[in-house]
Amino acid sequence: MTNNIALITGANKGIGLEIARGLGTAGLTVLIGARSTERGETAAETLRGEGIDARFCQLEVTDADSIAAAAKRIDAEHGRLDVLVNNAGITRVGEPVWSTSGLTVAAARGVLEVNVLGVLGVTNALLPLLRRSAAARVVNVSSEVGSNTVALHRNGPLWHIQGGIYAASKAALNRLTVSYAKEFWDSPIRFNVVTPGYCATDLNDHSGHRTAEQGAAIAVKVALLGADSPNGGFHSDEEPWLLTNDGVVPW
Repeated sequence: MTNNIALITGANKGIGLEIARGLGTAGLTVLIGARSTERGETAAETLRGEGIDARFCQLEVTDADSIAAAAKRIDAEHGRLDVLVNNAGITRVGEPVWSTSGLTVAAARGVLEVNVLGVLGVTNALLPLLRRSAAARVVNVSSEVGSNTVALHRNGPLWHIQGGIYAASKAALNRLTVSYAKEFWDSPIRFNVVTPGYCATDLNDHSGHRTAEQGAAIAVKVALLGADSPNGGFHSDEEPWLLTNDGVVPW
């Protein structure tokens, strides 16, 4: 997929930056989607220093004007988009959100704005550019905590986690991805979900047992799949307990 164009949201650090690095190393031009111009430019400069064609693209996924401006710029500079990785996400907005009974509507709304509505807004704005690609790939970065099957596995490692609005947002993202996959089933565009696993990032105060690079690998792999790419799948490369016999994460 050399010479193809990829946009990664939330790509100035952590897993997003590693996804950009992986796709750039594979020969793609990577657009670093980030809210902060300073951080986005710094990330792009870092990747360019590694020989990657990386460019900053200002993008706030909850701001319609920012999304529209990014789409217009990509159209003007590249004329199409081959890979979209919706990676930007948050766990909370100013207060704990893991306890469901203690959750406020304001906190829930803030998480959903980024993790679900942000993906919807960005994807729909960029669909005209994705349609111009010979084989576009949309990869949404979710989490195993969004799997109802995993959450209800009483002997599994996630049984102690309620999940609150973060898990609910990822479950909604999973279903949204399936809806896109069904709508575009007979087109060259493929929509899939990945879970990077529990990675040490700013999202969890670096408490995860995986590195950001390890977490990014599955998104890079799915984004680079060819004509036989799956559609509407939930993918992981982590522990075997997480996967079904078909090698995917259960919904």
